[in-house]
Amino acid sequence: MIWTSKTDSMLGLKLPTDPRWVNIVEKNIHEILTDHAFCEQKAASTAISLMVRYPEESGLVQAMTELAQEELSHFEMVHQHILERGWVLGRERKDQYVRDLKKFFPKGGSRMDQLVNQLLYAGMIEARSCERFRLLSESIADKKLQKFYRKLMISEAHHYTLFLKLARRYSKNDKEVNEKWEALLAFESRLISQLGTKETMHG
Repeated sequence: MIWTSKTDSMLGLKLPTDPRWVNIVEKNIHEILTDHAFCEQKAASTAISLMVRYPEESGLVQAMTELAQEELSHFEMVHQHILERGWVLGRERKDQYVRDLKKFFPKGGSRMDQLVNQLLYAGMIEARSCERFRLLSESIADKKLQKFYRKLMISEAHHYTLFLKLARRYSKNDKEVNEKWEALLAFESRLISQLGTKETMHG
């Protein structure tokens, strides 16, 4: 997969990350790797929770089984980068971006409505992670990390499209998903405009 402006627009993000965020990352590699590792762990946990909550949806269970395994393998790779630098995994930090993002859709609704909302949240998180991995792959000084984040960027793009595909499968119709997604994109742009100043993957 070659990244182009067309690929960038495919994510649909309304506001790009301030490129100065990379400068913050450069000065805090241990912190960003630790935060990234826990992001992968949380992504695996999200996939597992969807399997547990919707066991009757065999296609979803199969997709989330594969995703959970992949996310845990990413956790292992990030942890290895930490160990290679003579560090240990730090403590988990709260992800304010994810916490605030998940306040957007109203509570309640049918089980399937809730599933669609969860899939859209997950798709948004993957899209933003993909965009930030691209920034790191292009701008960070460490060549090994550049290559690493280039590889993960491609995986995140696939995860993003997977979640949107599943949201459409389990929604009433495509129009509903498109409207929800556009509203979530607008909300996310306002949210991200207040972030980009911390040494965290979404901060």
